[in-house]
Amino acid sequence: MKKNFGIIGNPIKHSLSPILHNYWFKKYKIDANYSLIDVEVNELPSIVSKIKKGELNGINITLPYKQKIVPHLDILVNDAETTSSVNTIYIDSQNTVVGENTDVFGLQAAYLKEVNNLSNKKCLIIGAGGVSPSVIYSLQKSGVKDIFIINRTKEKCIFLRKKFKNLKIIDWVNLKNEIINFDIIINATSLGLKDGEDFNFNFENVKTNLIYIDTIYNPLETKTLKYLKEKDIKVFNGLEMFIYQGQKAFYLWNKINPEIDQKLIEILLSNLK
Repeated sequence: MKKNFGIIGNPIKHSLSPILHNYWFKKYKIDANYSLIDVEVNELPSIVSKIKKGELNGINITLPYKQKIVPHLDILVNDAETTSSVNTIYIDSQNTVVGENTDVFGLQAAYLKEVNNLSNKKCLIIGAGGVSPSVIYSLQKSGVKDIFIINRTKEKCIFLRKKFKNLKIIDWVNLKNEIINFDIIINATSLGLKDGEDFNFNFENVKTNLIYIDTIYNPLETKTLKYLKEKDIKVFNGLEMFIYQGQKAFYLWNKINPEIDQKLIEILLSNLK
């Protein structure tokens, strides 16, 4: 019987998850389909119910539901338990609806493995939303000790610090002046997302050896990433993180570790032009 998977979020139309997973389903001859599922927050319980009934075999979660889905699940495991942020759901052999987080792995596998002497780096996370706990935890797991966070709503940062005690908070009004102090800056906001808002200033005063990571992959180059790239700053877009988190989700559902081949990357890139 054909299996059904999908991704929930709002907005959702920018997601390349269907292209990623349907490519792998075809490659590994799995009779399954992955689609965009547009839902409002009040529909989250019915989505979980569909998983319990077997109408859906697994889902991914993107903004703004990574935390909002948690109360509707039976159990959180591994990185999801630590972050209270879920981006992948599956049902186990006991018919338990399990929430897992593959974003932490995605960030580590895509970018943090590329950085030398991480323990000496001073890192700023911009944004305290759905992906931010995963970013903090992946930095901690990679040995980063000096982690700062900034968000337009300071209360969200204070809430995150209850979970991650060593987190340091900066006021949003100081963002432009503070960026000079950091070795790694990670944009974990939706600023720069296709058809959305962007930062209202250029990142002019940054260290020449800065590493800038954008969790956004659509567009491939946000305004800030493009600006920094032209200044010869080392930059990473969110595409690799997206692919690696998807690879782990695919494994959780199908017990196959899918190959990230060149053809897949070309297909994804062609959909971002």
